Amino acid sequence: MCPCRVGHTVSMDTATLEQLLASQPGAPRRGFNAVRTTGIYCRDGCAGRPRAHNVTRYPTAVAAEAAGYRPCLLCRPDRLPDRTTSPHEMVERALVLITAGTLDEETEDALAARLGVTSRHLRRLFQEHVGATPAFVARSRRAHFARRLLDETDLRITDVAGASGFASVRQMNRVMRDVFRFTPAELRSRRRQRDRLVADGGLRLRVPFEGHLAFEELLAYLRPRAIPGVEVVEGGTYRRTTSTHGEPGAIEVSRPSDTHDERHLQVVAHLPAWTTLIDDVARVRRLFGLDTPPAEATPLAEDPLLAPSIEARPGLRVPGAWDPFETAVRVYLGQQISVSRATNLAGRLVEAFGQPVAGLQELGLTHVFPSAAAIADASVEDVRSIGLTVARARAIREFALAYVEERIHLDAAAPLDEATQALEALPGVGPWTAQMVALRAMGHRDAFPAGDLGLRRNAGPLLGETDALDAGALEELAERWRPHRALAALHLWVGGSSAGG
Repeated sequence: MCPCRVGHTVSMDTATLEQLLASQPGAPRRGFNAVRTTGIYCRDGCAGRPRAHNVTRYPTAVAAEAAGYRPCLLCRPDRLPDRTTSPHEMVERALVLITAGTLDEETEDALAARLGVTSRHLRRLFQEHVGATPAFVARSRRAHFARRLLDETDLRITDVAGASGFASVRQMNRVMRDVFRFTPAELRSRRRQRDRLVADGGLRLRVPFEGHLAFEELLAYLRPRAIPGVEVVEGGTYRRTTSTHGEPGAIEVSRPSDTHDERHLQVVAHLPAWTTLIDDVARVRRLFGLDTPPAEATPLAEDPLLAPSIEARPGLRVPGAWDPFETAVRVYLGQQISVSRATNLAGRLVEAFGQPVAGLQELGLTHVFPSAAAIADASVEDVRSIGLTVARARAIREFALAYVEERIHLDAAAPLDEATQALEALPGVGPWTAQMVALRAMGHRDAFPAGDLGLRRNAGPLLGETDALDAGALEELAERWRPHRALAALHLWVGGSSAGG
């Protein structure tokens, strides 16, 4: 299914959203040195030794670029991983949306409206906390992604432009000149031989992260929740179907075979076209929580109740969603039933309303998850036929309709309280469902489904109780874990005997 004649390996260390400073205690404090006499910026430790009075310190790579500096060709600061945190809550939520590609389709005005502020106020916040406008951050994201493809693949320049989210080669040429001071062709001619890693089959990507990553524990969490026909967790690999402009493809995620490469995940993409590649890589990052800090980089590491689990599982992160609607429906199906039963129902829903996919059966993949429109257009009776009650079927159909009509947005644009209130206004949605959707589908880091039976059972022994904690008592206990309650919930689920979600 791969459209290229030869497979490629790509190192996707796209440092396109280097943020001001990691807001979490214990996270490395990073900055960049811009040299006024050369017009370049470097990472710390670069072999270059400019005079101190010629150096200006910038907290972010994108801030240095916005000030007119280009990345150093020696130390390549543009190769550092993404970091999408900010000390300012609204800026952080905006950065998450930008990373998801919001400004590829929308304007700054539309982004600001989703966040409930004016575009002028949003730009002011970005200048203060990031050092560049939202539009500049989005442009930098595309440019750095294109630079990786130019360095490490043999994709045609026209394909690189499409894969990186540019509207045309001409637009990419202009942006690349602005950011790197070279055209795409000139950048490709300057690549080092060791940057180009060729392998057979598909487009192979290395997606970087900082710190530890408890990949096996995340796979263990995802395995029983994998939607039959759409997702498979087999051995040390996660596989799933995807859709590019209505045409199916497949993505595989695993650890690199090189045991010394501990700071990347390996992705193999089999796609009918490359025009969504930048977004597919962002989805991998979101699914495995690569842009969120593990617990050891937060105050949770000092909590006596959670410290043993955190010490035993370094790098455990909150899993997100490949597709927020898909994950939200999976949460709906899990209301008041076991994980295995909910997974079975999800498989039936896929068979009834999903798009069949040919040629991937050997991978255990048969369908693309049904679109919101397909479920919204179905009758309640049709949805009920997969084994649901009338009330549950009506709730899922009404949720799909609200999503299609954009009465519900499954992202972190709105604060957690507003997001959960909007969800609870829909039929069949209580606090557990709203918090679970906020945690997995929306990516709210402080979401906490205190009514979850698995959480209540696993929290009891922490306090010396033999029975499950009351939901109210767990809610009160969880106040000590703000603003990282989602991460605390994951440690309770993974570290205890009862699974949740």
